[in-house]
Amino acid sequence: THIIEHGGRLLALCEANLPFELTPELETVGAYDFGGKLRSAMTAHPKEDPVTGELHFFSSSPFPPYLIHHVASADGQVLDSQEVPGATAALKHDFALTEHHVVFLEGSVTFDPSEHSGIPYGWSDAQPSRIGVLPRGAGGARRVRWFEIGQGFAMHLANAYEDARGRIVIEGPSVGRDGWRRSWNWWVGAPDRGAEPASGSRGRRWTVDPASGRTTEEESDDLTVEFPTINDAFTGREHRYQYALAFPDDRGIGRHTLVKYDRATGARLLRPFGAGQLPSEAVFVPAAGATEEDAGYLLTVVGDLNADASRLLVLDAGDPALAPVATVHLPRRVPAMIHGSWIPDAALTGPVQRAGR
Repeated sequence: THIIEHGGRLLALCEANLPFELTPELETVGAYDFGGKLRSAMTAHPKEDPVTGELHFFSSSPFPPYLIHHVASADGQVLDSQEVPGATAALKHDFALTEHHVVFLEGSVTFDPSEHSGIPYGWSDAQPSRIGVLPRGAGGARRVRWFEIGQGFAMHLANAYEDARGRIVIEGPSVGRDGWRRSWNWWVGAPDRGAEPASGSRGRRWTVDPASGRTTEEESDDLTVEFPTINDAFTGREHRYQYALAFPDDRGIGRHTLVKYDRATGARLLRPFGAGQLPSEAVFVPAAGATEEDAGYLLTVVGDLNADASRLLVLDAGDPALAPVATVHLPRRVPAMIHGSWIPDAALTGPVQRAGR
């Protein structure tokens, strides 16, 4: 599902299993369990704090313990593992990190043993939707607080941060019941996919006020979007720019489109792709010596269904609508719309590279 670098190791991730370590040449080393300290599956969406270098991740299961939060040091040593009280069998694919908190969303999608598509989860009106907030640090899980929100499900989150009033703001696309059904049918190849595969996946903003216990939520955009990304240097802190993929829908978007949002001005910039062109998640790469948040590049692998080919586009993150900075033609078609990371060679100085494997 995803691949990251942490502590000099390349880790390929799938939330149903342990991470698999790779060499810099992408050869398989094997399952990696953090020196025996990870005894369960690991999320595909860990979060690295850009200030402390800590890696936060979780293990989620449809059976108890439903949720375990883990923290690893900057050099890859597991520092803490805590079961999160009050968690349920609700599907948790992603989570968020702020400067002082870890944030989990439990939506209206939960374990369903009658679902035989291969992924045993389904929509449930009886499953409460809520946000779990736990303080970072030793024993934080024991102080988790759960805040109820409206029905929905968020597969991926863009970011979270604490505002000047101490409130926790979380952003990411969310679907309702119909959007979940259409998206699920599209993923598993079932009929009744509808006109728009990600129907109802709209940008959303949740605000949690720990002092009053109140939560608010609002739709932040009316496009059908998924795969939100930011400049990772702003993980857990307020960001200005956000990127996402927009899907063809009935609101004026006729083709797959890369979207750049300016949260300060409310503006959005669209870069549509041609017919049969399927872009992947846009990965931000900072420019050398950059001082502005959007000074850098966006990487996206675009699958060309007309030519059975793929290319890697390097776009100017300041204005992705400009002509590509560079185009890399790949030797074979690569399926689009999945996750990736930019990993500089300088980051691969850990034990795998030193061993020369």
